[in-house]
Amino acid sequence: MSIPASCRSEFGTHGRLIPAVAGQGPDHMAFDALLLEQCQTTNNPGPVLRFYLWEGSWLSLGRHQTPRSNQWLDLVRNGRLKMVRRPSGGGAVLHGGGLTYALIWPHPPRQRREAYRRVNSWISSGLARLGLELHPGDDPALAGSHNCFASATTADLVDPLGHKRIGSAQFWQRGHLLQHGEIPLAPSQQLWEDVFGAAPPCWQPTAPSAARVEAALTEAIAELWPELRWCVTPISGREQQLVTERAADYEVNDSAVSSNNPEARIDVTAWRSGKPKG
Repeated sequence: MSIPASCRSEFGTHGRLIPAVAGQGPDHMAFDALLLEQCQTTNNPGPVLRFYLWEGSWLSLGRHQTPRSNQWLDLVRNGRLKMVRRPSGGGAVLHGGGLTYALIWPHPPRQRREAYRRVNSWISSGLARLGLELHPGDDPALAGSHNCFASATTADLVDPLGHKRIGSAQFWQRGHLLQHGEIPLAPSQQLWEDVFGAAPPCWQPTAPSAARVEAALTEAIAELWPELRWCVTPISGREQQLVTERAADYEVNDSAVSSNNPEARIDVTAWRSGKPKG
């Protein structure tokens, strides 16, 4: 599926592809927010697509979500899990053994549902190359869901059996869009059950590598924006410096978690009232 001709003039002549890297949660969130900020200060910007992996096991919390599960806090205290907050909304997502995408769209459709639909068309086309048939879910949206993968709205993608395979969330700023999505490939079944009390989504018979998924989705997005020339551009030194400066804005304060007080709770007051940079 391609963008209608009437929409093509909204984009620059180039799209930016950032090769997949592994990193810590706060660094990833800071970089995504920075890319969204950059598209607002660039003349005639094109879209940016990047994929990434997570070093260790991370639970990302949606923009308006708080870590309300004692089990999560115990897992953090025991060193089995780290937590980070996302600029995007939605429910909690467990990262590790999967691939995350971030799409920065300078001039998306005004309707959020239409933006989701177009991105879903891209993802469905890409993963169909790997033998996975997907279609949008039909569950009602639940703000701040305990488990992002417990339900599937039209923003998400499910397989023919109704199992959610891709979870996505958005963050809009001045008409520009950052969309996150998680593609579980080989998650830890035990940790997933410990965090959510349910089995993780599984790819049958075996999951493709993250590199194969990245390649399939990269090929498919060229069909979504056929008028763009996509350029592979890694993170620059200046961008890395800004990410380092801003990463702490996405950390969940773990001072309470490290306390010896069994009744301690994570202090989330600061980040709940703050606004992500970017």
